[in-house]
Amino acid sequence: MPVIGRYQVGSHSPVLQVSMAKQTIASALTANFLGNSPDWYKLAIIGFLIANPLLMMTAGPFITGWVLILEFIFCLAMALKCYPLQPGGLLALEAVMMGLTSTDSVYHEIVQNFPVILLLMFMVAGIYFLKELLLFGFTKLLLRIESKPLLSLTFCTVAAVLSAFLDALTVTAVVITVAHGFYLIYHKVASGKQYHSEHDVNGDDEIDELDRSDLDVFRGFLRSLMMHAVVGTALGGVSTMVGEPQNLLIAKTMGWDFQEFFVRVLPVSFPVLFVGLGTCLAMEHLKWFSFGDALPGKVRQILNAYDEHQTEQRSPQAVAMLWVQAIVVALLVVALAFHLAEVGLIGLTVIILATAFNGVTEEHRLGRAFTEAMPFTSLLVVFFAIVAVIHDQHLFQPLVQSVLALDGTSQTAALYLVNGGLSAISDNVFVATVYITEVQAAFAAGEITRDQFDRLAVAINAGTNLASVTTPNGQAAFLFLLTSALAPLIRLSYGRMVYMAIPYAITLSISGLLAVVFLLP
Repeated sequence: MPVIGRYQVGSHSPVLQVSMAKQTIASALTANFLGNSPDWYKLAIIGFLIANPLLMMTAGPFITGWVLILEFIFCLAMALKCYPLQPGGLLALEAVMMGLTSTDSVYHEIVQNFPVILLLMFMVAGIYFLKELLLFGFTKLLLRIESKPLLSLTFCTVAAVLSAFLDALTVTAVVITVAHGFYLIYHKVASGKQYHSEHDVNGDDEIDELDRSDLDVFRGFLRSLMMHAVVGTALGGVSTMVGEPQNLLIAKTMGWDFQEFFVRVLPVSFPVLFVGLGTCLAMEHLKWFSFGDALPGKVRQILNAYDEHQTEQRSPQAVAMLWVQAIVVALLVVALAFHLAEVGLIGLTVIILATAFNGVTEEHRLGRAFTEAMPFTSLLVVFFAIVAVIHDQHLFQPLVQSVLALDGTSQTAALYLVNGGLSAISDNVFVATVYITEVQAAFAAGEITRDQFDRLAVAINAGTNLASVTTPNGQAAFLFLLTSALAPLIRLSYGRMVYMAIPYAITLSISGLLAVVFLLP
């Protein structure tokens, strides 16, 4: 072996070992950064992190703030490449370090939205402990309604009605649980497993080619049902003061109770509901925008067999479990409809009742219920950091001022459109807060009449609820679905969600605008 200096050059050379160690660590750090994400995605995030401080120094905080929003949207759009929490979190941390916002502002946004965080922590977990009843009921519904357009209309209508009295995220959690249950049943059987076998649904290696083609169609079937359902939450959520968080804010500012809010919004919510349901039927009949996939016959047979098996094998203890869950669901509906407590606290009540009376007392069984909600809760906190940047840098201020400079019908229409557009890239609760505060100030200063104040409040409510369905950013229910464990299983990406939302975004936005302009008293 050759000798260089004091050391032999070979496998035991300290110099070579140090060099190899450095190379190994460098490559390991590169590989570990954002895990299995594509290299181009990693380079894009690194590019963002390098470019932002340079942009801050050259273009200033306002331009940098808007660029940051677009970068965060990119992270959401690539959710199937990498969960947005990590790259979005790095952008949020950089924003704080650059002074675009402060930790106090982020904390303020989190506290202001704490009811939503409570909801995600406890209500979503509570729905997990009701899954047997939900799967039982929706399986009956799925198997009895063979027409796909009618089934889609049923899902959309049920979601709309429930969201008018419950929370949209709660309703979304229900349909996600149901769809995930359907998918798991078929995937197990197609993989040659028994109903109650442990099974990893993330891989299709055990499924043969014939079953795999049915699986692809089944994924399309579930995707369309999920999209109809989450749009349904927007259709119902706009109509009552408890339908969406910003509705409560608007009602409180205007001094409207439940009945008055419903009546004030009815000229918009009622016609838009029928337009939305008509869009649902039209897409299923025309099979446009990836809608129209029917339930494959083999999948229906498997679900039928599962339902029969469950009926035959259902023990008295299992029947008692279903009754307990039914009672808990009834209590849940009453508590949410009358707003007896914050939604998150009601969710914790569901967990306590559903587990105490159904024998779920082991810590590890309780822990499983929280695995779905906590990543999204963390992502939402990161999102609030981006909202804090919007607030501190007054990124929406020029749009606010331009809209309030208008008057009459033009002002109402512009307010509706701007609220919808901004909600599509930001948080609809934040957008509603900004505009209702500004409009209230204009009314207090005598710049607008009470009638115009009422019309503008309805326009804000309609814009943040309807036009915001354009992207997953604007509706928490959409974002929750996008980042759920179900989305990668049924191949529901950000781009596909936006594509499938196009017909709804067009019809709901236009009908909402016409209603705001011509039907409001």
